[in-house]
Amino acid sequence: MAIITLTTDFGTKDHFVAAIKGRILSQVPTTQIVDISHQVSPFDIHECAYILKCAYPEFPKGTIHIIGLESEESPENEHILVLMDGHYFIGANNGVLSIVAAGKTPEKINRISLPSTKRNSFPELEVFTQVACHLARGGKEEVVSKPLGELKDTKVVEPRPSNNGKTITGNVIYIDHYGNVVTNITKSLFEAYRNGRSFELIARRHKLKTIFNSYNGLIDFELPKNQRKGPSDFLALFNAAGHLELAIFKSDLKTVGGASSLIGLNQQDIITINFF
Repeated sequence: MAIITLTTDFGTKDHFVAAIKGRILSQVPTTQIVDISHQVSPFDIHECAYILKCAYPEFPKGTIHIIGLESEESPENEHILVLMDGHYFIGANNGVLSIVAAGKTPEKINRISLPSTKRNSFPELEVFTQVACHLARGGKEEVVSKPLGELKDTKVVEPRPSNNGKTITGNVIYIDHYGNVVTNITKSLFEAYRNGRSFELIARRHKLKTIFNSYNGLIDFELPKNQRKGPSDFLALFNAAGHLELAIFKSDLKTVGGASSLIGLNQQDIITINFF
């Protein structure tokens, strides 16, 4: 049974996601379709790449991933089929896959070639599902695509060590459903420069001197409940993807607010770590 995942900025109000699923099931009824996310911020390739990069490795090899974001074809935005880590990725050459592929070497980078398909405003339905279903039936990628050469080069803001390794300056790259703020500072980078030193993390006017590995890591369970830290307290942790994340414990972005709203952090905002 083939697995096809969907990652889009379509939301769930309109017909787009249902139409894609219907087309896939009409052509390959045994396909298992998995929604990764349809709440990607419109046209945000960095957010899309972060979500996809965190999710796709958990799927079996051979999984087919459709990416529906900024997908209208043009001479500067080709439709592509990429084989990487044993997974197939179908989308536009708009930078998403170059970010996902950072540090990896794709096995194949092809341009989708379907002569009978006309360009329109919904390529996810007319082009991407056709390619995905072809692969789901066991078809070869060479039948629906031709070698392209390379992915579009996308500038990605990287964390910047400075001050002879005493400072790391990073940026916010993603804000999740809870208002938790994810940065581009990874645990491996942090540990490489820390060298056992004390540190101070600065986010706006807030300073933290501890980074946990879980959300409830800030709770000292040896203390009486009325003396413990807990809901509404600000913390930093390394999340499951290995990125530094800032959070308000048990926050709700829609009611009391989350780290993004209460601390005042948005995408690309600066986070600084100083070592002592």
